[in-house]
Amino acid sequence: MNKMQTVKSDAGRATIDRLLDGVGNGDLGVMDEVFHEDAVMEWPASRELIVGAANRRAVYSHMPVLPKVSNRHVYGSGDLWVAEVTLPYGTKPYPAVLIFKLRDGRIATGVGYWAEPFAAPEWRSEWVRPLDLAHRPKS
Repeated sequence: MNKMQTVKSDAGRATIDRLLDGVGNGDLGVMDEVFHEDAVMEWPASRELIVGAANRRAVYSHMPVLPKVSNRHVYGSGDLWVAEVTLPYGTKPYPAVLIFKLRDGRIATGVGYWAEPFAAPEWRSEWVRPLDLAHRPKS
């Protein structure tokens, strides 16, 4: 990776970290800093599309509770970034994968996938071991 690519990757990572830190701390203003005004958010599980800053602000300002972002792992480079996180809603933690496409250093598109936690089936227990999301090495 050359110096220009490294700077762009560092800036992209900083943008995603800024978003996750802000939302985790309840600071919705950070979204206006890191998203483009015309940014699109997709939530395929609920089949929702949020287009533009005004709609994004309305959705997030009406959420009963903002999740505290934990177990964060961020991967990517350039204009494509992925965050694996845990987002608790109430007392239930939801593993989530968030995919971000950047344009000029700000988020142009975000796609979020949330998983309903479930117990692993007994039949595969001899080949797997438990994954403790809270103790994974940080990326």
